[in-house]
Amino acid sequence: MIKEKLKVAIVGATGYAGCELIRILLRHPDVCISSVSRRLEGSEKISDIFPVFRGRLDLPCENVDVPSICKAADFIFLALPHKVSMSFVPGFLKAGKKVVDLSADYRLKDTAEYEKWYGVKHTSPELLGSAVYGLPEVNKQKIASAKLVANPGCYPTGSLLGIIPLLDGKFIDSGGIIIDAKSGATGAGRTPAVSLLFAEVNENLKAYKVNRHQHMPEIDQELSGVSGSAVEVVFTPHLVPMNRGILSTIYMTLSKNMDTSSALEVFKGYYKDMPFVRVLAENIFPETKDVLGTNFCDIGIKVTGRRVIVVTAIDNLYKGASSQAVHNMNLMEGFDERAGLA
Repeated sequence: MIKEKLKVAIVGATGYAGCELIRILLRHPDVCISSVSRRLEGSEKISDIFPVFRGRLDLPCENVDVPSICKAADFIFLALPHKVSMSFVPGFLKAGKKVVDLSADYRLKDTAEYEKWYGVKHTSPELLGSAVYGLPEVNKQKIASAKLVANPGCYPTGSLLGIIPLLDGKFIDSGGIIIDAKSGATGAGRTPAVSLLFAEVNENLKAYKVNRHQHMPEIDQELSGVSGSAVEVVFTPHLVPMNRGILSTIYMTLSKNMDTSSALEVFKGYYKDMPFVRVLAENIFPETKDVLGTNFCDIGIKVTGRRVIVVTAIDNLYKGASSQAVHNMNLMEGFDERAGLA
């Protein structure tokens, strides 16, 4: 008997994350893409927007219409900008659909924190408490029973995976965590901006939003939940002249004596059942090219005196966005968590 495939919709299909969702889902054995949409008026084939999909997905990409999408699909991915998703999520949930939201609209549990960092009033704060933070390596069981999953940001994904094993085991001081992260230009999305022009990014390296990036409260929130007390990191993101990838170098102070070998064992034990985290051997450190186009997070560790330095590498469009969203869908639907990703 042939199993019926899950019908999925991609709302916001014309951005970088939306494009990568299509790429991943076209090879997924258990789903079919039944709807693609965008916020712009008009209709054109998704394969005309992204010619790589010609003959593979020729659906019309139309303006977002919740009732029409609900008729076409049972599972909804929202790859919309921050502050936009919350206009549509309640309607999808009311129709009984499961949702993975790739924006920040449901990541923060504190309404005031969201409104402080994103500068707008949250229009469905009643959903913040029930949304599950979609980091599978930490929240797998909660994700499996969730109706709404808030897909983590790209910087928080690379940072949290490099900190949580040591923080959870109380091997580090929760104060003074320093994160130095470097991202490719696709992390800023596909909306045109002067600062992202080729001539501005090429042959250049810059820090931006120093210790005031909107992903900071997300990192602090999740680490505080693990620690049981308030954690405030120091976070400096950098824009590097490449298309994609994030390399995060994290500096922490040990609260217990340990060497590099012992720290590696902590990480290996914590992630032993997690198929998409690779803890590298001693004196081996990750590179962004090693995780390009994958759902992997590679981790390297060095202990020097009381300092532990953790380096993580992810693809910001995959593990930092689209492939992690598919991983969450796999858990929510009871599929093999590697489906479409391995």
